[in-house]
Amino acid sequence: PKAENVMLFGFALRTIPRPLKPYFEVVGIPDTYVSSLSYSTALQRRFIRLTDRRYPSLMRRLRVSPWSSLDGFDGQNRGQYPSDFGVGRADATTPSSMTAMPNLLMAGSGPSVNFGFGPRISVDDMNRTLIDSDDPLWDVIRTEAERGAKNVPELASYLYASVLRHRELNRSVAIILSGLLQTPNLQATQIFSLFLLAFKEDPSHGQVMREDLLAAMQRDPAQRHAVGVLLYAKGFHALQCYRLAHWLYRGQGRTALALYLQSIISKAFGVDIHPGARIGRGCFIDHATGIVIGETATVGEHCSLLHQVTLGGTGKESGDRHPKVGRLVLLGAGVTVLGNIPIGDRAQILPGSVVLKPVEHDAIMSGVPAKRVGTYRGGEGPAHDMQHKDGHEEGDTIGMGL
Repeated sequence: PKAENVMLFGFALRTIPRPLKPYFEVVGIPDTYVSSLSYSTALQRRFIRLTDRRYPSLMRRLRVSPWSSLDGFDGQNRGQYPSDFGVGRADATTPSSMTAMPNLLMAGSGPSVNFGFGPRISVDDMNRTLIDSDDPLWDVIRTEAERGAKNVPELASYLYASVLRHRELNRSVAIILSGLLQTPNLQATQIFSLFLLAFKEDPSHGQVMREDLLAAMQRDPAQRHAVGVLLYAKGFHALQCYRLAHWLYRGQGRTALALYLQSIISKAFGVDIHPGARIGRGCFIDHATGIVIGETATVGEHCSLLHQVTLGGTGKESGDRHPKVGRLVLLGAGVTVLGNIPIGDRAQILPGSVVLKPVEHDAIMSGVPAKRVGTYRGGEGPAHDMQHKDGHEEGDTIGMGL
């Protein structure tokens, strides 16, 4: 291959044995994968001279590798595959669907793109263009990560370790969250194995995780990219860690370990969700700090919760003692719901409210104690609309004040 081709580094760093590590340091190359750092031609030639001299057989294999004709490794096929980002399909972990990536994902992928993860790819665009992909969300995440490695060299190693080196989204989520949860008493490798076991034994676990990620993409205006949600969204992280604890608590009967995970999650994210609570798929937790959800609480599918939400009991009684939240409900910042009371589907509780009585379907509630101030009319549901209004304004899209 050409000495100036950055792809050589990507392949070499995944295949050269450990004894070569000192030589990486000699030429200034990190010992982790650096997908697209633009090293000078002189450094690249020096690297090849060193490896030629010390590992001639390995370098011969590199030059005759079956990958040498793919993705610009020899300068061919430029512009067809994500190798323009500095990461080609020489990596066996690249999804097969990336070989025919639509123009949507390739837009702005060339050298002219010099900002973050590139242009935003909406959920609608993803579903419309990646109809032949086995996992369109994973394809989008990888594409954005590759752009990020190209545009932000400081993040290249992190993006490779967290996203680009993995074959599937499940493993990427497992490695990210296990790193965030590890303690001196519970190693990241142990937590990683628990995540993989949950994904393997409960196929719905991975699908629910994807729906949670899509919910954050659609409802959080601060998250422009799927890879940003995966890497940075504390609410998404806390929710997926809770789901692992819930699987251990309800599905495996490993209550002691589940409760220990709850303690770790609370310290790591400032979110205290009992592993016995039930939270439906496609939920979105924004900011997450201060969330408290009790043992017997239930949150329906596709709900949205903001920070400082409490779903608690009214005393020290045991048994079924926590709220039951319906589908598509929006709980604003600082909302407190106490007791075993139902919150109807498509209801909205405005920020700072304290709910002590049952809430009907489509009701808009506000105040301390909360009273009905409006009715939700139309739309996909308050949880999707994410409009924190009381319904009294003229022309309000949420509802009209009673």
